[in-house]
Amino acid sequence: MTVVGAVELIAVGFAAGLVSVLVSLASLVSYPALLGMGLLPVAANVTNTVALIFTGVGAAAGSRPELAGTRRTVLRLGAVAAVGGAVGAALLLIAPASTFQLVVPFLIGGASAFLLAQPHLARRRQRSGDAGKGWRTGLLGILLFGAAVYAGYFGAAGGILIFAIVSAMYPEWSPQRANAVKSVTSMCANGAAAIGFACYGPVHWVFVAPLALGFLLGGRVGPVLARRLPSNSLRVIAAGCGIALAVKFAV
Repeated sequence: MTVVGAVELIAVGFAAGLVSVLVSLASLVSYPALLGMGLLPVAANVTNTVALIFTGVGAAAGSRPELAGTRRTVLRLGAVAAVGGAVGAALLLIAPASTFQLVVPFLIGGASAFLLAQPHLARRRQRSGDAGKGWRTGLLGILLFGAAVYAGYFGAAGGILIFAIVSAMYPEWSPQRANAVKSVTSMCANGAAAIGFACYGPVHWVFVAPLALGFLLGGRVGPVLARRLPSNSLRVIAAGCGIALAVKFAV
């Protein structure tokens, strides 16, 4: 790879890292860039996933105020996401990513609408108290596992799915805190998938290093910008981008 190509990938990774933290759509920036540099779709997908781990590393470093006091929660959610990500990676290595094409618009669109509805749903839960809390928690745990499988397998807008689920699990959290936990949880899913890809997938390591550096820097800066957004704007922006993406995939 040339120096110019490496610099371009660092810039792409930085932009994608910002997008990942702010609207959970990093792969829409980095994946097409890898395709444009000549990688085949599966190779671009697995290379992108391996590098994407570093967005979570950067976001965790930049989100320490939001992550304070969430250690046990993050460990629990991260463990579920890691198992799901590993399952998704195994599926990708034995089945084409096109398998998800028919359901992707519904997954992303539904998660985006769910994000927009979170304040209303939170008010309803407050009125109902603890009624139904047990089954809701179990259902959301299953949904988190499914979202992690999707993230490890196909990936596009997987962060939006996880953001929506984390927001529903902890409605008392600010969008910034839910987003910070989403970043670390997504990192666990991507990390587990990356282990499988590193062992068995067509990872192009020469692309990973500069892209990962860009992801790390973008992930580190992203929380600083997110912290300055009005409370609910982060949720609305992510949901709006998700709905637009769902429409694009459907068309």
